[in-house]
Amino acid sequence: MITMNSRSKLKLYIITILIIVLLLFIGYEYYFLGISKREGRIKIISSPTASIFIDNKATSRSTPYEAKLKPGEYLVKLIPEGEATSTASWQEKIHVYSNSLTYVNRELGFSDITSSGEIFTLTSMKEKPKNKNTGEIYIETDPTGAIVKLDNDEKGFAPMLIADILSGIHELTIMLPGFFPKTEKINIEPGYRVTTIIKLALDQSQKIKKEKEATQSANTETSEEKQKVEIIDTEVGYLRVRKDPNIYSEEVFRVNPKDIFDVIEEKNGWYKIEYEKDKQGWISSLYAKKIE
Repeated sequence: MITMNSRSKLKLYIITILIIVLLLFIGYEYYFLGISKREGRIKIISSPTASIFIDNKATSRSTPYEAKLKPGEYLVKLIPEGEATSTASWQEKIHVYSNSLTYVNRELGFSDITSSGEIFTLTSMKEKPKNKNTGEIYIETDPTGAIVKLDNDEKGFAPMLIADILSGIHELTIMLPGFFPKTEKINIEPGYRVTTIIKLALDQSQKIKKEKEATQSANTETSEEKQKVEIIDTEVGYLRVRKDPNIYSEEVFRVNPKDIFDVIEEKNGWYKIEYEKDKQGWISSLYAKKIE
């Protein structure tokens, strides 16, 4: 027979268990979910595909890559994969902020001066804007001093802050004589700042043009036998033929794997071919093999 005293003890025991469970649940919500909410996100893409190292530790995936990280500064390194062995690697310190996205895009060339890219970070503004429907952009460039245009309206020279921008999609253009310009679509959210760090690639087209003219004048058209190359398989199923021997030059034609062409000229990892009668262009040697 259960006495009144026993019943009171049982109720007290059950209440104690419920309180402990409730405290554990609150602790889980506060600690574990609170940590999740404090984390930031990083997204990394590159061309060509690259292996990713964060603080000198290899990640499990190549680009494109997306992950959650604790707020802080990280050393991010990209090393090109596959056949792009002559492409330059890249590394830089990246900031990740709480409840924010840091976006990294790199176009890796054959050296640092021919590589370009951008880093975008979205964070809440420290001071609320007067107009609740506006945000802002802070721009840094490498090299510094580039011309900044927003929606085709020249704003000044980097580094600079552009405030009171209406929310929505805007076009940001960065220009500097002697470098390839960059144009990016920027989504402005009310009450947020987009911090952009943009690296421009050196435009070597004029130098290449002069070298091309000098080479052409030195070459004779009476060559008895020309070296031939065969196009190998590519990730996209074709190979771009470019006007000049660099990855930023205009695309003039596309050739297919197994196609064979005479090599008119060879320069810095590029083959000049005649892809159609009286039409010439450059292909990357990464995707062509010499044949007898």
